[in-house]
Amino acid sequence: MTNDDPTAAGGRGPVADVARLRRHVETLAVEPRSRLRAPEAMERAETYVREQLTDAGWLVRRRPFAARWQLGSTDRHGHRALALKPRLHRRLRGANLIASLPGAGDGPVVVVGAHLDSVSGSPGADDNASGVAVVLETARLLAAAPVPPRVTLAVFDMEELGLIGARQAARELGGGAGVRGMICLESVGYFSDDPGTQRLPVGFEKVFPEASATTRSGGHRGDFVLVVHRRSSAGAAETWRQAAAAAPSAVPGLLLRDPRPDGPLGLLIGLAVPPANHLGRSDHAPFWNRGIPALMLTDTANFRNPHYHRSTDVPGTLDYDRLATVATATAETAVSWSDAEPVP
Repeated sequence: MTNDDPTAAGGRGPVADVARLRRHVETLAVEPRSRLRAPEAMERAETYVREQLTDAGWLVRRRPFAARWQLGSTDRHGHRALALKPRLHRRLRGANLIASLPGAGDGPVVVVGAHLDSVSGSPGADDNASGVAVVLETARLLAAAPVPPRVTLAVFDMEELGLIGARQAARELGGGAGVRGMICLESVGYFSDDPGTQRLPVGFEKVFPEASATTRSGGHRGDFVLVVHRRSSAGAAETWRQAAAAAPSAVPGLLLRDPRPDGPLGLLIGLAVPPANHLGRSDHAPFWNRGIPALMLTDTANFRNPHYHRSTDVPGTLDYDRLATVATATAETAVSWSDAEPVP
């Protein structure tokens, strides 16, 4: 559904614009973008994002950072499971984009974020131009709210190097209980209704039997969004699921609770239980590790998308109607969460 007015027919509420989402992805995923391996393309992508947020009425801050001796991963083309390829980064320089609405008021915020970089050799339409496109469309939807919500938008650098930008942002934004919750958009545009298109990580069925049974009963179809949450973010996860189910192009949200606690202990448990560690493979993890409730929305990336980290991860492989549902549900959840009472 294409709609230049961010209100849905029939009074449902804000609805995302399919054409805008497609345009964002096509602009961002024209080439690989990386601060290390394709810096000019990264600068072009960053400029586009900053201009789009500014045009939507948001105040955008570019937050440069320098990191030394950071344990992360490689973004070298050819590694399909880059999170399993550790690397010690001696020196990195990057920048996050952080945006807020004028007049939003004081108080804890909800962060909606996605990473801008792609791996070497991949234009990264799904991973992760799809997530950035949702952030940009969320910006447009929230800017039309009668009262500016306490929502901060974040576009992270160097996710593919080991969540480097998100680590920096979590430190900056999370101080002084400044963040109520965080929504991470990680590869959210690839769907398939064909049986057998959804795979599960090794050991997943033993650790998460209910989610595995749901996937199996659905014929292992890759037609849902996985909503990864913890106890602290369970309410927000359910809000997202209901919003996605009520959207014009309904998308099932499969809720998956990570049993680990927020904070450093959850990180340590993940190292000991590899299937659980798959749930921390994106920019929400640094927020979890700092005790901040968070969600990860994902199409499950390499467990569904055959183009993951390949040169074939191009805009034409995505489903923009369902991507619009992701954006609509994300905007609704961000506003609802920013108004909700924190979980004790």
